Amino acid sequence: MNTRAPAVEARQLIKTYPGDVTALNGMDVTVTAGTVFGLLGPNGAGKSTTVKILTTLARPDSGTATVAGHDVLRHPDRVRRAIGVVAQHSGADPVATGRENLLLQGRLHGMRGATLTRRADELLERFALADAARRPVKGYSGGMRRRLDVALGLVHRPEVLFLDEPTTGLDPEARTAMWEEIGRLAGEEGLTILLTTHYLEEADRLAGRIAIVDRGRVVVEGTPDALKGELRGDAVRLELREPVGEAGRALLTDALGALPGVHEVLCEGRRISVRADDGAAAMPGLLAGLERAGVTVASATVARPSLDDVYLRHAGRRYAEAQSAGTLVPAGGAR
Repeated sequence: MNTRAPAVEARQLIKTYPGDVTALNGMDVTVTAGTVFGLLGPNGAGKSTTVKILTTLARPDSGTATVAGHDVLRHPDRVRRAIGVVAQHSGADPVATGRENLLLQGRLHGMRGATLTRRADELLERFALADAARRPVKGYSGGMRRRLDVALGLVHRPEVLFLDEPTTGLDPEARTAMWEEIGRLAGEEGLTILLTTHYLEEADRLAGRIAIVDRGRVVVEGTPDALKGELRGDAVRLELREPVGEAGRALLTDALGALPGVHEVLCEGRRISVRADDGAAAMPGLLAGLERAGVTVASATVARPSLDDVYLRHAGRRYAEAQSAGTLVPAGGAR
């Protein structure tokens, strides 16, 4: 039985912004020490606001939070000494060299002399930046800058590392390299990492445990495999040639939901999402039911459950829909 105190714990965080916009609507987060925990959600879901509060850069309207055993409101100085932060946008000085940035970051944390020099050299080597150490950061590629950002967050050997959207804007090759480095940090050093991301694949690959965030609150939490495993059977996705109206959606939902082996049906415009015990076996009946209703199918696929299906089940909409719409809502309007 694990009796260690959580590395990060937040309870019922509320945060609103001018214009009566709710960013957090009762956010709860618990991160076990030595694990990678992912906050997964679309842009505007409240992930970055949560990180700002946990890293003492913002104050909640209400609620409590501790990081590395320290209260973020009562002892923000202690929290800052215990954490490393990699923000969405690079904090490196573009005019200074990579090495100069690391040395400055170390001095800000009270490091000096040979200890700081060794640490800077170690990080430059680890993040494949040694050859570029004396070059101004403004000449670095996007992947190199992001690796430097992570190195800056690790200079003082923090207990908890916050990675806020660490691979946004990176090309696929640089993103894969960053994933590998994050995996090594967790596996080899036992570092506690809180990762925010809007990439489903990133959360699935990196996080031992995830919390799916929607409209400023956690809608479901667990390991990626457990969350996907809770969805019985297969996910069947049907794309219609024409969208159906509200009345048509209700009729299709009832008709398809009555078919053998079908458990859940959700109609959204031209898209129909179905949960079935056996997707391949259910497909003929689904297509026949749609044909009887006078609806033409443009495409149909069967797949094992994904985190997108988990999000759909608990948030009531497809992840891409939430991502394109944005999710900050007027106060009192969050669900």
